[in-house]
Amino acid sequence: MFEMIEIETDARGVATLRLNRPEKHNAMPGEMLVELKQAARQLAADDDVRVVVLTGAGKSFCAGGDLTWMQKQMAADSASRGAEARVLAEALMLLNTLPKPLIGAIQGNAFGGGVGLASVCDVAIGADHLKMGLTETRLGLIPATIGPYVVARMGESRARRVFMSARLFGAAEAVELGLLAKCVPAADLAAAVEAEVVPYLSCAPRAVAAAKKLTRDLGPRLDDAVIDMTIQALVDCWEGDEAPEGIGAFFAKRKPRWQG
Repeated sequence: MFEMIEIETDARGVATLRLNRPEKHNAMPGEMLVELKQAARQLAADDDVRVVVLTGAGKSFCAGGDLTWMQKQMAADSASRGAEARVLAEALMLLNTLPKPLIGAIQGNAFGGGVGLASVCDVAIGADHLKMGLTETRLGLIPATIGPYVVARMGESRARRVFMSARLFGAAEAVELGLLAKCVPAADLAAAVEAEVVPYLSCAPRAVAAAKKLTRDLGPRLDDAVIDMTIQALVDCWEGDEAPEGIGAFFAKRKPRWQG
């Protein structure tokens, strides 16, 4: 059914949702985003699924948006760019509101959209060797559609430390920033994730879903108006002069003009 992701469910009802483009560091093209939307709906509707673990195949969790997919947006019109941005926004919203606990097993580096995926998890645990970063501004873009979830997870003051600079940071700082609940040696990651999963297997599933919804309702506003605003902000960046320069420089293997 899926080509770029995998779902495996064990006898306890613990489903593993795995990004499966290890050769591309699980970078997300449009097709993967569509599959993530389908997977979120499928997992939400499956009464046999009690908990979902989100992870990636290979050494990276998710390198963010696929740059070849981004390059295609250079030739797209405004409506097409907005539609593509909305696919990511909808995938994140579906995962953020998944009526099951979503545990992130962040086994490797997470950049851009990968940080967004970690931010929609109820608990994200990372391997202590990983690097994270909101790298969009290096390309003349902004972390727009992932922004509501990243800022909700970190809070505005902590988000300002990394949201605009595109600097990379390690797992320990990701814990300090609130992106990760904890970091552990890679060999201990599976056990740490299992420790988060097990308590839910003793809880009433509908009560867990209701409690998660209540928590979300009490948290920062993440409604259609916010999503529409982030999509427009991203489209505005695409239609400026910095995104073509930044992405063009990347593919030409040269520095963009703002680096001198």
